[in-house]
Amino acid sequence: MIRRLLVLVLATAACVAGLPASQAIATPAVRNTNPIAERRADPHIFKHTDGYYYFTATVPEYDRIILRRATTIQGLATAAETVIWRKHASGEMGAHIWAPEIHFINGKWYVYFTAGRRDDIWRIRMYVLESSSANPVTGSWTERGRITTPWDTFSLDASTFVTNGVRYLTWAQQEPGISTGSNLYVARMGATPWTITGAVTRLTVPTLAWETRGHKVAEGPTVLQRNGRLFLTYSASATDANYCLGMLTASATADPLNAASWTKSPDPVFASNDATSQYGPGHNSFTVSEDGRSDVMVYHDRNYRDINGDPLNDPNRRTRVQKVYYKADGTPDFGIPVADGPTPVRLKSYNSDSFVRHWEFRARLEANVAPLADSQFKVVPGLAGSGAVSFESTNFPGYYLRHRDNELWVQRNDGTALFHNDASFTQRPGLAANSALSYESLNFPGRYLRHTNGLMYLQTPADAQARADATFVLE
Repeated sequence: MIRRLLVLVLATAACVAGLPASQAIATPAVRNTNPIAERRADPHIFKHTDGYYYFTATVPEYDRIILRRATTIQGLATAAETVIWRKHASGEMGAHIWAPEIHFINGKWYVYFTAGRRDDIWRIRMYVLESSSANPVTGSWTERGRITTPWDTFSLDASTFVTNGVRYLTWAQQEPGISTGSNLYVARMGATPWTITGAVTRLTVPTLAWETRGHKVAEGPTVLQRNGRLFLTYSASATDANYCLGMLTASATADPLNAASWTKSPDPVFASNDATSQYGPGHNSFTVSEDGRSDVMVYHDRNYRDINGDPLNDPNRRTRVQKVYYKADGTPDFGIPVADGPTPVRLKSYNSDSFVRHWEFRARLEANVAPLADSQFKVVPGLAGSGAVSFESTNFPGYYLRHRDNELWVQRNDGTALFHNDASFTQRPGLAANSALSYESLNFPGRYLRHTNGLMYLQTPADAQARADATFVLE
């Protein structure tokens, strides 16, 4: 179910999105600017009860674990970064320091991470750090050692979640007798946050075409719990442009240790996109928006497709975020990796559960939009200036919502003054509610974006019905 967001009056958020403060009548609760961090892969963001977001990620040197904190997700972009641990000079934990995750468990902080040996960098195993400090950025850390699994083999990407009062560990590992790079597993956590107990369940093996491009890999598992279900996303294929996200789904009341509880999505749920120039999105985690109303996906990708040599030696994976939407059946819709810059929004009708979308470039109003990106627009400074705003299509960058003969279309910016004027709108308090928004034509004052009979027009709202039809909430 798509959940309506509280619209906040925040001038600062408008400035983040590149809009003048004078136009900050109302902005959505989730609006960020990507990337959040350059040269930071396998990102993990944890929102704690102290009001801070904690961020850690793989650094391209693979030699240390870093931590940042801020009171907002966007604030992590400029937050000071502290090294909380460095690789060993010899032996275990001496190379390939990968994929740290930070969690708060039973009153203490824990960082799960992956490491190789100094004398055998591909002897990859999972390890844990512990801190009892209130502030893990400045506190001291203790090595709690390796997480032991049934096989002494290549293992990585430990993550933890709680469901029905029980804490579990999920991870990726190479199992003897299976010719893959890694599969996904889950087990109940033991007496400490660095041990497991009882049966280990194999959740999935990469066999599908999109899971086996370059390498047969399933890795980076993480769990999102919503709408009575567990959604376990994971990364598949080689770490170049083939990298993508898959998903397993289970009922929240099912036994997560029963492999039959989980259903694999037949297609990737998040993948490279040429239109937005985002490639190899993967190794994600989930956090929540500042108001707690929206789930936010955190992931890395590159903004170019071609890589020279081993992708592991390319340092330019960046941390990015975008809001998670939900389909009518309650399953997440991650859409596409959006273009760099301000994250897009959806214009939701004030008087119906429908959204502005383009269909064969005609703008219309529709519920349950598929693909999601057809209903996502980047709100940018108006092409014609004058403190206005313009709406750029998410899946057709360079195309903007514009009026033509009082109809609304999504068309390519041709650079003319006429197009710039037709695609620029003054953001006003909602004609039907000040908590919402309305958009007045810059070059035809008094006419507003308005839906009628399922299509979008530019019209003068003459009555209460028309004013409601010309009022929108940004989500």
